[in-house]
Amino acid sequence: MNTVSRLVAAAVFGAASLSANAELQARPGGMVYDTVQNITWLADLNYAKTSGAIPSGATFQDGRLSWGMANSWASDLVYGGFDDWRLPKALNPNGTGPCLGFRCSGSELGHLFYAELGVSAGDPVSDATNVANLGLFTNIQSDFYWSGTELPSSLGTRHFYWIFRMDNGAQYDMEDYYALFAVAVHDGDVAAAVPEPQTNAMLLAGLGALALVLQRRKR
Repeated sequence: MNTVSRLVAAAVFGAASLSANAELQARPGGMVYDTVQNITWLADLNYAKTSGAIPSGATFQDGRLSWGMANSWASDLVYGGFDDWRLPKALNPNGTGPCLGFRCSGSELGHLFYAELGVSAGDPVSDATNVANLGLFTNIQSDFYWSGTELPSSLGTRHFYWIFRMDNGAQYDMEDYYALFAVAVHDGDVAAAVPEPQTNAMLLAGLGALALVLQRRKR
C-alpha cells in the first residue's frame, strides 16, 4: 500500500473507530441514536408538551397522557422527516419478558436508564452518573413513562401496559387510563445515510494530508 492509500485508509478507520466508541450519539434536530439498541430517541422526553400536542381532552396539560392518547401521539408524530415513531418496547431484545421490578435493563427505557445513563436502582434519573449522556436529552421527567407493550393477561375492556419509572428504575404494568409521560422512539439510525460530523472531520484531515503529499511529490 502506498503512502496516499495508507493516509486515506487511516482517516476512514479513525473516523469509524471514533464513531463506534459511543453508545449514544447526538443527531441533528434533537434526536439521539443508541448504537447498542439500534434505535433513535427523540431527545426531548416530554415533547408532547413542548410541541403543544396535548389533546384538549387530556386530564393534565404537563405532558401526561392516557396510554391511548400517548400511543396515538407517538404513531402520528412526524419529526425529522420521519413518520414512523412509536412508544418504547418493554420486551428484552430477544423478545422475552418483560422483566418485572428493578434492574430491568433489557427493555428500551430500562437500558437507557441503567446502561446508558448509569442510574442505580431506587435512584431518580437526575442522579445519573453518565452526565455526558444525560446532557443529550432535555425535559426528562423523574416520573412514570408508558411503553408500547401490552400485558397479555388484559381482560375484557380493561387493558394494562408496561411502564417504566424514571424516578426509581422500576418496571411493571399499569392500567391504560392512568396519565403518564411518553417518549417517542424510531427504529434504526435516522442519520444512517448521512456522514457524521466527526467522520467528515477525519475525512477532511485525510484529504488534507493527501494534498500535502502530492504537493511534496511535485516539488
